[in-house]
Amino acid sequence: MALVTTKEMFKKAYEGGYAIGAFNINNMEIIQGVVNGAKAKNSAVILQCSTGALKYAGPKYLKAMVDAAIEETGIDVALHLDHGPDLDAVKLAIESGFTSVMFDGSHFEYEENVRKTKEVVEYAHARGVVVEAELGVLAGVEDDVKSDHHVYTDPDQAVDFVNRTGVDSLAIAIGTSHGAFKFSGEAKLRFDILEEIQNKLPGFPIVLHGASAVDPEAVETCNKYGGNIAGAKGIPVDMLRKASSMAVCKINMGTDLRLAMTAAIRKVFGDTPKEFDPRKYLGAGRDAIQKTVEYKIEHVLGSVNSMNK
Repeated sequence: MALVTTKEMFKKAYEGGYAIGAFNINNMEIIQGVVNGAKAKNSAVILQCSTGALKYAGPKYLKAMVDAAIEETGIDVALHLDHGPDLDAVKLAIESGFTSVMFDGSHFEYEENVRKTKEVVEYAHARGVVVEAELGVLAGVEDDVKSDHHVYTDPDQAVDFVNRTGVDSLAIAIGTSHGAFKFSGEAKLRFDILEEIQNKLPGFPIVLHGASAVDPEAVETCNKYGGNIAGAKGIPVDMLRKASSMAVCKINMGTDLRLAMTAAIRKVFGDTPKEFDPRKYLGAGRDAIQKTVEYKIEHVLGSVNSMNK
């Protein structure tokens, strides 16, 4: 199909009671694994890059690989900037051909977040690009984004924020967190906050960041083959599926891809220590990512056959 914005994706997802997966990409094998998984399930998908990924791979390399992936698979793909820290990062992404950007002003005071977000929205909309913003603070670490505390999103403030900034989607804080160590005890998400925001902003697409399930099998494999990922714990699959059946139209999953790829590569090195052909271990990582994405689409997102909807 094409490189698209998330606007139509989210409209269909909201009405259909499912979400679109947003998977963080850093190299060719990750891109191939994600789009092959989406193709296998006939699902639209969001490929997203952090500023760290842009520095690592380069925006032109990433955009060219995404274009190739779309031509190869024929699925709808949105190319999204994840956690853009400022207008300069947004401008770079848009100039590089991204169709969607996130400006993360959640660490600013509320009025400053409103002002800066509105500035980004005006710039992006004038160029046909949609904007995601964030309200509330997620704990944890992801690339350059880190916080040691959590601030739940206030539903009334969310309404004010959306109305004043004109954003196209909003990432909220209801208990998810960045990284592989999301909970020390029982997992809990504030569905009451999500439901209240949904009631106050009917039809408006909500985003969940830090929503990897931290698949136990991948963690176990990593540790079996020399890793040290003790105590990793993610969001239960049933909670994520419930959120995606409500107002959540985009679920970010980066940690699960990293774990899947790392587990597969560690296994290759552990089982065949003489192996030094990158195609063998990176290929195994790519296949593991595809398997992970297919599972997420079917059991977490519910977006199977969304290309036909």
